[in-house]
Amino acid sequence: MVKKKNTSIKLITLGGIGEIGKNMYLVEVDKDIFIIDAGLMFPEEEMLGIDMVIPDITYVRENKERVKAIFLTHGHEDHIGALSYVLAQVDVPVYGTKLTLALANAKLREQEFTGTANFIEVDSDTTLELDTVQASFFRTNHSIPDSVGVCIHTSEGIIVYTGDFKFDQGATKLYKAEVGKMAAIGDQGVLCLLSDSTEAEVPGYTTSETKVEQEMSNAFYNAPGRIIAACFASDINRIQHIFNAASENGRKVTVVGKSLEQIYHIALDLGYLEVDEDLIIPVSEIKNYQDREIVVLMTGSQGEPIEALQKMAKQSHKLLNIQQGDTVLIAASPLKGSEVFLFKTIDMLFRAGANVISGKRALHVSSHGSQEELKFMINLMKPKFFIPVHGEYKMLKAHRKVALECGLTDQQIVIPDRGDVVEWKEGSIGITGKVPSGNVLIDGIGVGDVGNIVLRDRKLLSQDGILIVVVTLTKQEKKIAAGPEIISRGFVYVRESEKLMDDSTKLVRDIVERNTAKGTFEWASLKQEIRDDLNRSLYEKTKRRPMILPIIMEV
Repeated sequence: MVKKKNTSIKLITLGGIGEIGKNMYLVEVDKDIFIIDAGLMFPEEEMLGIDMVIPDITYVRENKERVKAIFLTHGHEDHIGALSYVLAQVDVPVYGTKLTLALANAKLREQEFTGTANFIEVDSDTTLELDTVQASFFRTNHSIPDSVGVCIHTSEGIIVYTGDFKFDQGATKLYKAEVGKMAAIGDQGVLCLLSDSTEAEVPGYTTSETKVEQEMSNAFYNAPGRIIAACFASDINRIQHIFNAASENGRKVTVVGKSLEQIYHIALDLGYLEVDEDLIIPVSEIKNYQDREIVVLMTGSQGEPIEALQKMAKQSHKLLNIQQGDTVLIAASPLKGSEVFLFKTIDMLFRAGANVISGKRALHVSSHGSQEELKFMINLMKPKFFIPVHGEYKMLKAHRKVALECGLTDQQIVIPDRGDVVEWKEGSIGITGKVPSGNVLIDGIGVGDVGNIVLRDRKLLSQDGILIVVVTLTKQEKKIAAGPEIISRGFVYVRESEKLMDDSTKLVRDIVERNTAKGTFEWASLKQEIRDDLNRSLYEKTKRRPMILPIIMEV
């Protein structure tokens, strides 16, 4: 029990609100700040060229001397992927379970983190005595082992963050949720519950993983040739199902994909995967076995399998390609916005001669709880106040409705926006302020140097291409010495548009000669006139608006 009376309790959501991914939550007790999770989000369709998206951590950077600890709930990238960027700003202990810290350490190496990380291993029985609070944990059921919820014990009650969870009655020992401990936490008094909303719109219960394992084994038994099993690299439960089904059906498994190999070896070394050594073969030995004896467990470079499957269908994968008679099992749901890409990939796989099993059978189920499981969590915790997190706004609203059905009132539920400061004060809860929040875009080694203007330019370039207009003037007379030369990229095919290019060249020459004849002119106004007149002319003739870049030089 916390001995010190806490005078100020605040919750700040920097990510995971109104979106899937990028989970990052701050618990501020008195002057101390505790960070729970630091995740990334994969770019949306309009984020052209962006590698990943992380939360805006301006508030963390501005208050870094007050940050006391980082808690990680589990090892998925949407909860640990931004850790290196946070640790570049704050030097504090990072608490997590054994597998979570191993995966976080691997992610730091992958992102070439050059600082130091003070990792401290905990388990679900650990209790931490910090300056202003206690911290404790409880095991949850998710698609990756060693998943925990986090409890911050204050003098006014416990703040509980569930992390990602579901309640699977058929879960194996490695994945069993500590329901008794959750009930005990609820009996101690929960001030506020922050709960996973991903499947809040889905009625009933999430299908058990035992159903998946059964369907997987049946699919392996009925496949006449090679099996290509595609899943997310960090879905360790699904990976275990694939190994089990291969073993039951007398097949060898080869692992393809850098991120998958890395996570597979970490999980195997730490005892979170049970695999017989003679079950695994290198990809180079596939030719030594009959097709019906082979399973290819694969994923792509970012840990998601669909792009790699498309390469295999196009016969352009560097290690393995689809052949007639293959069975492709897609044991993964597509990332948000990539559903059309998945359907196109499935079509390509069929064209390449494969049989594709995706969506028709329970080869993949959600790793998040549906409505009845969310109700169970609320009833176990019995919170005074409730904040739905980790989901798009419609999911948060659906979770609010679930909470109301459990007996909570509107006054007990808060749905914040990103950056909102939710404060407990005099027995009630409400939004009392806002901190900087939003998306920080990572492109190559650049962090946040690509903003809305750059994205707008990329979008324009992707739509109608670019025209570069080069004119060289003499330094003394300001006469045209060379050009105008017009270079087109992504606008028109020059060889078939000679008249358009000639007309555009003449238009630019006339503009330049008219301006230089005045004796004095401004370079900026000359370039703007070229842009405006050329843009108008090209739109009249092509109904396209390429980006126009005038380059004026002197010799």
